[in-house]
Amino acid sequence: MIYDTSIVIEMIRRNRFAEGSISVLTLIEVLRGVKSSKREKTKKLLEEIFDIYYLDNEIILKYCELYDFLKKEGKLIPDADLIIAATALTYGEKLITIDKHF
Repeated sequence: MIYDTSIVIEMIRRNRFAEGSISVLTLIEVLRGVKSSKREKTKKLLEEIFDIYYLDNEIILKYCELYDFLKKEGKLIPDADLIIAATALTYGEKLITIDKHF
């Protein structure tokens, strides 16, 4: 399973983590909210806990496919969330989130 940013932030707050994966976009979104003095330590911790999916050609193409579909439907979501969704779909991962637009 792949965790969305909102879930990872909640895990950090509770200091209770579960096995799974995250997108590199989740890593970026989480780290931008961490004090700069704690960023490197937090990055290393997250890299130890989670498998990280980095952007690749398959994710990029899936993102474009999803973008085209959602644009046609008039239901665009933020790019970072769309990339996270594309990552989950590309690799057959269940996406765990509390965001309603997924």
